[in-house]
Amino acid sequence: MYFTPFQIVNSIHALRDIHPFYGITFLACKKDGLPVGSTIVFPLDAKTDKFLQTYHHLNPRSSAFFQPFKSSDRSKKWVKSDYSAKGLQAINTQTFAPAFIHESGSRVWGWDSNYIEILSKKLLKKEKIPAFDLAVWLYRNHDWPIDTKKSEVIEKFISDFNLTHKEFEFLFKDNLSNNNINNLVQDSKVDWNDLSSLLPSPPDAEPDGGGTLTYLETRGIGPADIFKIYPAKRLTIITGDNGLGKSFLLETAWLALTGKWADKPIHPRRDSKYSKYNNGEIIFEIEGERSKAQRRTTTYDWKNLSWHSPDKRPTMAGLTIYARVDGSFAIWDPARANSNSKTTVFTKTETWDGLPGQIEGLIRDWVRWQNNPAGGQFNNFKEVLDMLSPSDLGKLTPGTSIRIPDDPREIPTLKHPYGEIPITHESAGVRRVITLAYLLVWSWHEHLIAAELSNTDAQRKMVVLIDEIEAHLHPRWQRTLLPALLRVREVLSPSLDVQYIVATHSPLVMASSEAIFEDQEDKLFHLDMQKSGEIALKEIPFIKYGDVSAWLTSPVFELRHARSSEAEAAIEAAKSLQLAENINKLAVENVNANLIKYLAADDRFWPRWVSFAERFGVIS
Repeated sequence: MYFTPFQIVNSIHALRDIHPFYGITFLACKKDGLPVGSTIVFPLDAKTDKFLQTYHHLNPRSSAFFQPFKSSDRSKKWVKSDYSAKGLQAINTQTFAPAFIHESGSRVWGWDSNYIEILSKKLLKKEKIPAFDLAVWLYRNHDWPIDTKKSEVIEKFISDFNLTHKEFEFLFKDNLSNNNINNLVQDSKVDWNDLSSLLPSPPDAEPDGGGTLTYLETRGIGPADIFKIYPAKRLTIITGDNGLGKSFLLETAWLALTGKWADKPIHPRRDSKYSKYNNGEIIFEIEGERSKAQRRTTTYDWKNLSWHSPDKRPTMAGLTIYARVDGSFAIWDPARANSNSKTTVFTKTETWDGLPGQIEGLIRDWVRWQNNPAGGQFNNFKEVLDMLSPSDLGKLTPGTSIRIPDDPREIPTLKHPYGEIPITHESAGVRRVITLAYLLVWSWHEHLIAAELSNTDAQRKMVVLIDEIEAHLHPRWQRTLLPALLRVREVLSPSLDVQYIVATHSPLVMASSEAIFEDQEDKLFHLDMQKSGEIALKEIPFIKYGDVSAWLTSPVFELRHARSSEAEAAIEAAKSLQLAENINKLAVENVNANLIKYLAADDRFWPRWVSFAERFGVIS
């Protein structure tokens, strides 16, 4: 059994007022047998460095050491790799010099015969060292038997570091209010990934990669004073009326993931209380492949009309693709060597026709891939097109490229039952889907190339943001697109995990999600206008309503009737009349005329109305 992350952090907190000499130099000297009252050749810097390497090298991606003891700045708990030769050397030869027998400049050291009393007097605030907490820190990687007692942990500490009875009495305290450690241990060994969200990151560590969004909060920006959302691991669906913030949430999610806006920055609202006092904030957490999420904040500077980026991101987002509502696409690729080229935004035109130095474009790449299938892109592209194909048009199958008037390029075609059609002549819905398929395949293969060129591993995480996923699509296509998108990872890479965050207005998209929605991995959020005029973002339970009309009248879309607005008004007028106390025939005739005008002959409301209208002689 191993000490839990929270016990390790609690013990670190308990050591915060202990001078680092006692937790490093003193223990290194005791462990390696520094004599008392005499001297030996004892390379103290090398000994303390070895001690730090053994017990304080917490993050494998950093050369720094974590020291849980007192520091001039409590927020800076990491020391550089040369700490033994610099910071500790001054402490050993100056602050604690009276405790040693040592000639300056020599490698000869020994304990002064009165060293225990000297060290006892130098304890900060005369506070003795909590022995159990120091042992927890030192033995965080030790496998303990399940029935181990706290006193046994301390006994091992005393034995391993050759502590005398007098040393323990003068310098340590055992503070064992409860001798049992059962609630302090777990089955698995704790590493930096477990502690990263609980402790500050080392200054020299490279950010973790493959990040996905786990938290997003906005203050003083957008349609509400505060929005908070915890995106799901796999699929997050955001619904709500126009103008309530669906696109806003996707834009800020993109900023949180990449550090840049996909288009012009969104500025805080001056009428928000958060804009006035805190200048507007976007708070987020990104969870990496090897690290837990840590909260970061970007704030707005009214003076410079710009957003301040967080000082350092402990985790970088994985490959991220954002399909925006205007047809443009934003791509973030962490494998690209140049930080300025990691983020690229392509307009709808650039995505098709290319952007020099950035992308060849769908038309040229399609033809190039088709003529050189050995690269694998075309096979992947065909498979993704096949997955995303609508049931009414049949499979989206590439045909033979052709020339068309007034265009020097070869233009790809799609096969239809009625012939092969140039993609430039396809409908808006087909163009949107083949563009999405192209960008998914292009981004992934470009990432593989960039990872190889930069000698880094390919990402195993991808984030896909899609605004109005149903845009331009026939109802049949709306029913199939979302489930198909969740299968695209099977084509790109079996080891790839994809986080989807999509916004939709479509009850058909919601109906299609019934077959694939998993409560443990997916979430549904709804934006709603409150009676007070404030907008609320809430996670709501995912319920299978089945029939599309039931989705329309569900809390997701909030229609009172799955009919035209005129039919809804006619029915509501009929209901009100049926509940009225004083009813005259003319009122019944007027309502009946509207029902005849706006309701279908077999509408299910008719049976309820007919018996009522017959009593007034309106229907015989």
